[in-house]
Amino acid sequence: MERFAGSSEVRRFLAQQDDAIGRQNAASGGGVPAQRTGGEPARVSEQDVHRARLAVARGSQDAEDCKLLLDMLGLTPGDQGIAPVRE
Repeated sequence: MERFAGSSEVRRFLAQQDDAIGRQNAASGGGVPAQRTGGEPARVSEQDVHRARLAVARGSQDAEDCKLLLDMLGLTPGDQGIAPVRE
């Protein structure tokens, strides 16, 4: 049996995030992204943001700690629904 770190709130958050990324991958085909050319700026994909959110949630002590860290790292949706790290 796999052990989860943190409270039940953090486990619920992780489960919701896993469900959301699964639906997103199914809708987009879940393909491999194209390689960037030299002139394009580095972009953070939604999947990268999802992975970062999961890593933060796994390392958080509780739900409040998780929310604070996500906000500090720019991983929560901003005014236009996009995480600042992606803008």
